[in-house]
Amino acid sequence: MARRRSGGVLSEDADEARAQILKAAEATFQRYSIAKTTMDDIAKEAGVSRPTIYRYFRDRDTLIAAMVETRSRRLFDKARAYLRERATFAEQIVDGLIFLVDRGRKDDLIRLIVSPEHMNMATALLGSSGLATRLTLEMWAPLIDEARERGEIRDGLTDEQICEWITLVELILVGRMDFGASDDPEHRRMLTTFLLPGIVTDTSAADARLVT
Repeated sequence: MARRRSGGVLSEDADEARAQILKAAEATFQRYSIAKTTMDDIAKEAGVSRPTIYRYFRDRDTLIAAMVETRSRRLFDKARAYLRERATFAEQIVDGLIFLVDRGRKDDLIRLIVSPEHMNMATALLGSSGLATRLTLEMWAPLIDEARERGEIRDGLTDEQICEWITLVELILVGRMDFGASDDPEHRRMLTTFLLPGIVTDTSAADARLVT
């Protein structure tokens, strides 16, 4: 497939220029796939030279990570508002993981990154780099603080430990393409049984959701 050039011009504003490059990268990822897209392709799509791309992003992984961060943060306010409708942190964790996994899979780029053929890259980019844990902490820290004030968090746990555990489970669920249906009692049971006891003081509200 012939590579094409968009003829775009980057903004003089650094943040806007980065956003333009990310938009160009998204277009090339969707056109050629993540594995086959080069920095040259992204530069051509953005209408600039490859060295110009490197002025804003150290390498391709850095660029992909920035794109994941940007798209993830679009969900955070919406997700927190949705979860604050739940009465307990136990319910928030279960519903939150289902919500985030489901919404993530509906995002074109996230779906590409976590597709089976890219799972090794996703594990390195999101897991080994710590990016997933940092984003999880950013998303969940306000809810954890509120849960602590209500006395719902087990003693001795730090925010970082809780978010590492949530991240691990979330990365597993993202790879489970059969997971995500919010009305599936078995998926809820799995989260309630194996995730919650190590974090919250009382799982009864989440348990009750399994039989209602």
